[in-house]
Amino acid sequence: MTEVYRSAEIAAALANVDLTAAMEAAFLAYSSGRAVVPPVGELLFAEPPGEVHIKYGYVRGEPYYVIKVASGFYNNPALGLSSSNGLMLLFSQETGELKAVLLDEGLLTDHRTAAAGALAARYFAPPRVDAIGILGTGIQAELQLRYLAPVTACRRVLVYGRSEAAIASYQHRLADTNFSISGVPSTEDFGDCQLIVTTTPSAAPLLHSVSRGTHVTAVGSDTAGKQELDARLLAMADVVVVDSRAQSASRGEVFQAVRSGKLDMERVSEIGQVIAGERRGRQDAADISIVDLTGVATQDIAIARAVYERLTAAQPSSLT
Repeated sequence: MTEVYRSAEIAAALANVDLTAAMEAAFLAYSSGRAVVPPVGELLFAEPPGEVHIKYGYVRGEPYYVIKVASGFYNNPALGLSSSNGLMLLFSQETGELKAVLLDEGLLTDHRTAAAGALAARYFAPPRVDAIGILGTGIQAELQLRYLAPVTACRRVLVYGRSEAAIASYQHRLADTNFSISGVPSTEDFGDCQLIVTTTPSAAPLLHSVSRGTHVTAVGSDTAGKQELDARLLAMADVVVVDSRAQSASRGEVFQAVRSGKLDMERVSEIGQVIAGERRGRQDAADISIVDLTGVATQDIAIARAVYERLTAAQPSSLT
């Protein structure tokens, strides 16, 4: 039997998952070579602007393989719709049987990305963070801050968005937290931030400079046409880390910096390698570190499995 779960019950199960730990295991599995992850499939749309990503794979020795379809259509909020959508399909590695359809509407992708950002901050943010800079005001900008709450004691947040209305909406959605959130007119105002997270689908660099000792987690650029960081930032960084070196050859901030000739790929480590102690992370409080996350299938495998096992243990499903 194939079990079909919808977003509300998926969200309820997700609340009982240690997602940051799951992402740590996912990155270790990827960088250790235990995962089989084919190249990302994608569809890009110009009018209206949008994209669809297909990520899939399996980890040797685990019970499931996963196929994920996730979309982002950026005019949707003006229509009263979420910009994110999608689903995950979970199959048995032993028989190929479709075990579950997770109709998450993009929820799982949003949360696994935010949890990965929190993990990056845990490993790379400096010991002292006086202010957090958030670039963007969408769902990912919101979730990144929520997942950062247990990672850092800092509660001062500066946010840069496309409009005052977008910033006001962001502040309203996070009113249930104890973060003090102020809008800024430019990313140049992030100079006092030791931790910066960038979350937009920008096609042109928005962040051009940071202070010594800053950590940047970049999650918005996941295609060849997106770029949030000036390539010179990666050139000057002491530590440059990605989730997947293979994917960074064709997408993300590192791709842009390498293509421009400002960064040598030999300087780039995978976060799984740093977690495993195979490559160095931040060595000094004055280091500039950048983690470029384009999203790997092992994250989708990990979150789909964790949620499915919670669902099957806790509640009945609808059957097809």
